[in-house]
Amino acid sequence: MIHKLLMRTLYLIAYDITDNKRLNRVRHLLKGYSTGGQKSVYECFLSKAEKDIVISLVESIIKADEDRVHIFPLDGRSRTHTLGIAIQPKDPSFFYFG
Repeated sequence: MIHKLLMRTLYLIAYDITDNKRLNRVRHLLKGYSTGGQKSVYECFLSKAEKDIVISLVESIIKADEDRVHIFPLDGRSRTHTLGIAIQPKDPSFFYFG
């Protein structure tokens, strides 16, 4: 049985950041957690602890009165539909954060 802390949920994280410096910092942060994405939308398999860390880090970067970040939980059992050169998100057996 998988320990509850290790279970991951698929999230879609989308953002609209008004300042290029903050935009690049958020993009770099989310790329480290993502399994796929494009421009300002990333697919991330996150445990509850990882999601809490991402939220905390994003909140420390953005200006709440100027920027928007949305985190949508998705059902990882559902197959996504991709168009163009997009690829299906995958929940790999391990993640490397570095």
